[in-house]
Amino acid sequence: MSPNTVPHISVLYHPIIDALRPNSTGYYVDATVGAGGHALGILEASSPHGQLMGFDLDPEALTIASQRLQQFGERALLVHASYTALSETLQQHHWPQVDGIVIDLGVSSMQIDEPERGFSFLKEGPLDMRFDPTQQTTAADLVNTLPEADLADILFRYGEERLSRKIARAVAAHRPYSTTLQLAAEIARVAGRSSGKIHPATRSFQALRIAVNGELNSLESFLPQAITALKSGGRLAVISFHSLEDRIVKQYFRRESTDCLCPPDQPVCTCGHQASIKEITRHPITADDEETNSNPRARSARLRIIEKL
Repeated sequence: MSPNTVPHISVLYHPIIDALRPNSTGYYVDATVGAGGHALGILEASSPHGQLMGFDLDPEALTIASQRLQQFGERALLVHASYTALSETLQQHHWPQVDGIVIDLGVSSMQIDEPERGFSFLKEGPLDMRFDPTQQTTAADLVNTLPEADLADILFRYGEERLSRKIARAVAAHRPYSTTLQLAAEIARVAGRSSGKIHPATRSFQALRIAVNGELNSLESFLPQAITALKSGGRLAVISFHSLEDRIVKQYFRRESTDCLCPPDQPVCTCGHQASIKEITRHPITADDEETNSNPRARSARLRIIEKL
């Protein structure tokens, strides 16, 4: 795929560039580089000497990003790794503490639009859902082998699916499943067509994707690493797309921007906790009408920004 025909539109592009304030001597990390949209903007804004390290688990995304960013030469360094390896990767490449980090937690348009990746419940494809094709466990493995109770727990915990038990019971009774449309049809049969706008399989597919890729655990591992990696005055910008992710980010930012974590009725602080960050956005930034009209997937994006003290 040519970098000039990349279908993925970088969500909240301008707010991200504004938040990170790239400068010509800065070091920056795009923890989910994808097709390189945010990275491109950061490198342009930090000309002529700003450096960027981009992480991604998807080899195809890295190929596209490398083509798109080749104009920047050695200023752009791309690594096939999870953002959970942030600390060790920065150390391996002898990078100093960085000026800015962005992480976009959404599944990319490229991945959704490719049926063979198995993310979409609207297109026939294998039940895959792996960000990293070299990873062993697929969505099919979970759907076809997990005990019914464990499957229901995944649908409820990661998809907030109120019909989780009913769906898990039906899925377990009619497995195995090998394709996305097979599974989506079974979920729709059980759940029925709701009066709302979303497809009845939306929450279940989200839950399976999160479980396959360990997304919430990865996010919890990443956040403290990101704070440690920032220099004083450096900024972290996090884009999330559903309430589970946003809740983790919000709670972590609130906790780490607070000096004392002792109960309010305790007269003397005994925890010794000191704030390491300040919240730039007390409330998340969302896409404006112009962006959501041109990119409907931006509707659910939530951007939170902190600055290291």
